[in-house]
Amino acid sequence: MDRPLTKNIGPGKAPTDLTAYVANEGYEAVRATLGKLSCADVLDLVKDSNLRGRGGAGFPTGMKWSFVPMGETEGHKYLVCNADEMEPGTFKDRLILEYDPHQLIEGMILSAYTINADIGYIFIRAEYHVAAKRLKEAIEEARQAGLLGQNILGSGYNFELFVHSSAGRYICGEETALLNSLEGKRATPRAKPPFPQVSGLWGRPTIVNNVETLCNITHIVAHGADWFKGLGIGDDAGTKLFGASGRVRNPGCWELPMGTPIREILEEYAGGMQPGYELKGFLPGGASTDFLVPEHLDLPMDYDAIMKAGSRMGTGTMIILDDRTCPVAMVRNLEMFFARESCGFCTPCREGLPWIFQILDDIEEGRGQPGDLELLTRQGNFIGAIGNTHCAHAPGAIEPLASAMKYFEADFNRHIEEKACPYDH
Repeated sequence: MDRPLTKNIGPGKAPTDLTAYVANEGYEAVRATLGKLSCADVLDLVKDSNLRGRGGAGFPTGMKWSFVPMGETEGHKYLVCNADEMEPGTFKDRLILEYDPHQLIEGMILSAYTINADIGYIFIRAEYHVAAKRLKEAIEEARQAGLLGQNILGSGYNFELFVHSSAGRYICGEETALLNSLEGKRATPRAKPPFPQVSGLWGRPTIVNNVETLCNITHIVAHGADWFKGLGIGDDAGTKLFGASGRVRNPGCWELPMGTPIREILEEYAGGMQPGYELKGFLPGGASTDFLVPEHLDLPMDYDAIMKAGSRMGTGTMIILDDRTCPVAMVRNLEMFFARESCGFCTPCREGLPWIFQILDDIEEGRGQPGDLELLTRQGNFIGAIGNTHCAHAPGAIEPLASAMKYFEADFNRHIEEKACPYDH
């Protein structure tokens, strides 16, 4: 099984420096592309590969890039890597950032070349100190080797790359809030249109993609679109970094074909549930996705199948809920996080999420009242509807709550009726 994203990562392997990366076909795609293929040729290759964004939305990458105006323009174009990875339960990009930073750098060089960008930024989570240090060291190695800077490898193409540490807010994962933060402004999402591809960082054409997406570009350019499509099991192309956390025997992160069944990920790779615990439900793609339950275990992990089941694949990193953990307490903790991380720009999110958290806190602590679930449903229906809030933060926050009330309604009712949490803590 081809695992291009993690071929340099594994037990007993040290983080790759430039020498180790080059020894394993590193930067060969850059050498074969810069000054030899046109931007349009590479863009067609990315479109043909059917690569979809790995940050959560799953938007076709080639289509997104095609919106960047090409031709002779004055001023810079920017490529920004979203390495903010603050979604609870998500830890996949950190694997690449810490252990194979040159893979990201090569992917960014090729991506920037495709959209004719001359400056790139890696916007990294503030707490990723080790990753930031290794990225900066790798960037300097690449610069000294003539792989970054002016006239890269004599191709006439110029590209500078910088690391920028986030100020530490989850909302920076939204691409326009990220751009505002990068400009030194408050991290508030922007109104769209205009979209960043036309008017992004400092008003210039900008592409924002996450770490895993950009790393895939290297392998698509090196091996071709058909090879990449052949890596997936179903309709979605390529491999994916899947993960699982919670009371499984072997929590972790694995590169597997797109479309790998959920049951295979949980039972074969995560090792199944720990002794004495049973699966009650799971969030398939991080904290801002809807719960699924054991009846969904045989679904393939791909964008369309998970969406048809009523959730989203998101980041592909599953959070497991076991039968001895209170679902009300779990959702309360998530809503507390989302309420704290609201940018505060719009009233439904700023005021609505703390209100939802307070209701859940009352239910969990035995202060729940008849009508609380109806109130949560009504409030969730309002702020969870796209268009009623400035961005998708509040709708994402509502997904685990609404689905928990759907699948675990009896648990909510027991809390209210018994005036206490029935689970041991």
